[in-house]
Amino acid sequence: MSAIKPNMLDGNRRNVLKGLGLAAFGCPFAAAASAHAETPPAHHMTDAPVANVASVNDKVPFHGRHQAGITTPRPANGMVASFDVLAETPEELEALFKTLTDRIAFLTQGGAPPELDPRLPPADSGIVGPVVRPDALTVTVSLGSSLFENRDWLKPLKPLRLSRMKKFKNDALDASLCHGDLTLQICANTQDTTIHALRDIIKNTARQLVLKWKQEGNVPVIATPPGAMAESARNFLGFRDGTANPDAGNDEMMEKVVWVGPERGEPEWALGGSYQLVRIIRNFVERWDRTPLKEQELIFGRTKTQGAPLDQRNGGEFAAPHYDDDPEGKLTPLDSHIRLAMPRTAKDQLTENLILRRPFNYSNGVTKSGQLDQGLLFICYQGDLEKGFITVQRRLDGEPLEEYIKPIGGGYFYTLPGVRDASDYLGSTLIAAVRKKTL
Repeated sequence: MSAIKPNMLDGNRRNVLKGLGLAAFGCPFAAAASAHAETPPAHHMTDAPVANVASVNDKVPFHGRHQAGITTPRPANGMVASFDVLAETPEELEALFKTLTDRIAFLTQGGAPPELDPRLPPADSGIVGPVVRPDALTVTVSLGSSLFENRDWLKPLKPLRLSRMKKFKNDALDASLCHGDLTLQICANTQDTTIHALRDIIKNTARQLVLKWKQEGNVPVIATPPGAMAESARNFLGFRDGTANPDAGNDEMMEKVVWVGPERGEPEWALGGSYQLVRIIRNFVERWDRTPLKEQELIFGRTKTQGAPLDQRNGGEFAAPHYDDDPEGKLTPLDSHIRLAMPRTAKDQLTENLILRRPFNYSNGVTKSGQLDQGLLFICYQGDLEKGFITVQRRLDGEPLEEYIKPIGGGYFYTLPGVRDASDYLGSTLIAAVRKKTL
């Protein structure tokens, strides 16, 4: 079986980087980036999946300091499912965490389900066959603020920056698609594997979890020519999504951007976790498709075909824009998406406002008004929710792109630390902290 590791590089990209002599530290905001050079991160988590590369035997390690599915290379299919938790005592919550750990460990590593008496329900749904293949599956568990707020014994242990997602100016939030006590982010090479994992977990936690909402998505699989540089996947507006992501393969960068360490002042049990943001963002694709190309590019601040910044049209997708040379926004408008999201002033060169994006496109059919229900399942991770997503989103309030998009659901969640070894389980540090407080 092959194994996908968080720092694994695509072979084509590795060869290109070696040929260009680029540094391994590939943050696209680094001041050392050449004005015109195409400088991709050494490990771009939002690279589009490459055709004929993925295998049902691809395996992502389950044990580790952090959960998989955050810096892990993004496969073609993803899903977020949100649940209400029925556990009312520490013992019940611990039992839930242990069940989740057991099921996720099995599903992500693969194997043959046990054969039971045929007079009983089968151990497995069978939708992926008699043997469960790992298929690059990751299942990432996160907790919502309501889990803590609705239980007196958990309230003192709530992560400092975890809150209920509030409505921004352009939001039209549907209460049935928001929040939750616990989320599962499920990613895999194929859709059947994500659905199989969800059904397995629902079956085995029926007395502990109630499904509240879910959203599935995918990213396009592309055929990358031999020797060509990997590309970021495109969203349903036709633009590359994830170009400016920080380098997920750079451990030092991830410590600054994604992981919660002791310097952040969070509860000790939360160290090694991360803040997860989920947004279901509907795209008004019919209106967008009738918008002139030049206007589309000015709204994003990038060329549609190559993804290059408008002031570096020949620089390629990963060229850094030079706003200092365009102070009035004649090339890249001051209210363009990329310029508002990351103004690249001296202060913004710091990593405190960076987020690690992990988006998927979704298509849900047709609305009652006869429009396509398509959009973006936007997921991102950061060590500080306020300095990360919330700060960036406030910059984007009122941007021209809002005419074509409408956030309708999602929420803020805290991603649990990883399961270190076979004797550990998801949420073990939280349960230990609960017991310590009750002694």
